[in-house]
Amino acid sequence: MRGAIYHYDQDQGFGYINGADGKRYIVGHEDLSPGVALVRGAPVEFQPDDGTARAVIAGRPRAAESRSLIPNGVEPAQSTGLWAYFWRAFKVRHVSFTGRARRKEFWGFFLLTLTVFFALLAFGVLINAAITAVRGDLEFGALGYAPAFVFLLLTVLPWFALMVRRLHDIGLSGWFVLLYFVPGFNTLGLLALGLIPSKVGENPWGSVPAGVRV
Repeated sequence: MRGAIYHYDQDQGFGYINGADGKRYIVGHEDLSPGVALVRGAPVEFQPDDGTARAVIAGRPRAAESRSLIPNGVEPAQSTGLWAYFWRAFKVRHVSFTGRARRKEFWGFFLLTLTVFFALLAFGVLINAAITAVRGDLEFGALGYAPAFVFLLLTVLPWFALMVRRLHDIGLSGWFVLLYFVPGFNTLGLLALGLIPSKVGENPWGSVPAGVRV
């Protein structure tokens, strides 16, 4: 599919492409081929995959088509929404323990993970009630909770990777994430990660994440 670069953050290693179908696709650095210009409006061609752009190569769309794919008044360094941050941490950077993550990325992943988990948990309660009513026993009463706990397991690795990047962002080593397992410290640690602002300027783990006001 033809498209154009909408925004790409080289420090964070992800961005977005506007497709010719009018949809916006997330793209990670691993899906970019050499020679792709990472500037707003640069023409590309890619394989769409459930909201993600795969096998992205430099393209040559018609001038009129290229202009239609470039949003008006959009700056490359604009802030990203909470859902986009959640999806990036969950799918694009789920095993990335390098780089930095701003507070908004932390809260986006944390809040949306809780929202989805409790929504699945509530759904499980309804399923369990239905199973119990039909079968008349509690043998399979906990079956409805399976989706919630499978989702929770899927978020474990992305969550720890995000905490490491957040520690990098405030100028600390990612090894401090091990304090999360200390009883009584994990709650205070999470609160600190969510409140301490990004360290100004470049540090050993990269430059200030896009969207952070310096």
